[in-house]
Amino acid sequence: MFLGIDQKPADKVAAIEDSRREITYGELAECSRKMAEYVGDRDLIFCLCRNCIGALEGYLSFVSNRAVPLLLSAKTEAALLQTLIDVYKPMYFWMPEDMTDQFDYEEIYADDYGYKLMRTGNPAYELHPDLSLLLATSGSTGSPKLVRHTYGNLEASARNIAKFFGYTTDERAMADLPMQYTMGLSVIHSHLYAGAMVLLTQEPLMSPKFWTFLKEGRATNFTGVPFSYEVFRKLRFTRMDLPDLKTIAEGGGKLTEEVFKELAEYADRTGRRFFATFGQTECTARMAYLPPELALTKTGSIGRAIPEGELFLLDENGNEIKEMEAEGEMGYRGPNVTMGYAVKAEELARGDDWHGETHTGDLARRDADGCYFIVGRLSRFLKLYGYRISLDRSERMISEEFEIECACAGDDRRMEIFVTDASAAEKIPLFMKEKTKLPEAAFHVNVLDAIPRNEYGKIRYKELNSLVTV
Repeated sequence: MFLGIDQKPADKVAAIEDSRREITYGELAECSRKMAEYVGDRDLIFCLCRNCIGALEGYLSFVSNRAVPLLLSAKTEAALLQTLIDVYKPMYFWMPEDMTDQFDYEEIYADDYGYKLMRTGNPAYELHPDLSLLLATSGSTGSPKLVRHTYGNLEASARNIAKFFGYTTDERAMADLPMQYTMGLSVIHSHLYAGAMVLLTQEPLMSPKFWTFLKEGRATNFTGVPFSYEVFRKLRFTRMDLPDLKTIAEGGGKLTEEVFKELAEYADRTGRRFFATFGQTECTARMAYLPPELALTKTGSIGRAIPEGELFLLDENGNEIKEMEAEGEMGYRGPNVTMGYAVKAEELARGDDWHGETHTGDLARRDADGCYFIVGRLSRFLKLYGYRISLDRSERMISEEFEIECACAGDDRRMEIFVTDASAAEKIPLFMKEKTKLPEAAFHVNVLDAIPRNEYGKIRYKELNSLVTV
């Protein structure tokens, strides 16, 4: 079975959800055997996910039975979901029972954890034999663009993440990131691979129930995105009494230098481990990690490649840069590199487009010790007054100088800067003028109640231009 679920001690608890329901490894294995009566090899199934046991055991059952799930949020906007249905024509849906009245599908099977299997009536069609899982990229909101994973991708990712974190059967992971998000799924995969336990929660980070569950569940580790740690700062996380928490990890974006240092110093001061990691959906989550012992001296670094992987840099002509200290587009090779994208049903039968190598689109710097630092996205630049200006660098400069939440967008006429603190608005154009040597008129500040973000905490840049003030 997938992740060796049936090889783990049958009575060991695999997952607990915040309702306090549990499921053992033996029960997960039995769920997979039962699901084989209803779904077959190469059936396409849309899974509407919540961070709960029902979604988890269905997903694991489908992969174990070689059906192919597409993981989607149960909160997926109706128009996007309909687009995906029209394009990919799934045979089945796996969904919470309280959502079934929204669809005119036939109920086939109900589990004991609040989920139901619904048959759509769509016929089967050809899927590639290696295709194991479909995920939307974090940047493909509103698009039918999916990433095609193989069985080897999932196993390699789980194996190598468990290895560099040093996970044992004693781990208890706080799984708050959505399971349909590649980083959240990697937390689940790596812990189940190690025979450990996951604590599944749907509670927001600001909720007292989240912290009660973390403490009562005796969570040993937590993985967050940059926005998670911004929330933690407001809650004064570093002052909390969390005796069981041994490891904190970050991925899904770049922390500000200040927050990175705070987490590294907190871990060092309290005898914990802080891991900065980097990954993409296209590479089955993690591609790089910074060992905890380097966190104090390599501020902002994503470190080096995960086990079995290799990072490299490319120049403007696509040639690999051999010099140790260099800057260029970051590439990655490894067994977790997926087969590529699909934007229509016929492409689910296509083979491997990438053959174990991908160019990430990230601009990175490599230092003399072989550690990598993400500088920005190749696509996230403006050309103002003839000068190339990084939107990512601008965001970091403003956030760190004024200690505020910030997002930058715009076009080659001016940079649009979005903040939630009106007190800094008048100071920012002058600050940017001093930093870039460009006129203040090149920078326009917009004050918002909140920066628009998706459920993974990532900024919705496409929405920002519609929020520009005069």
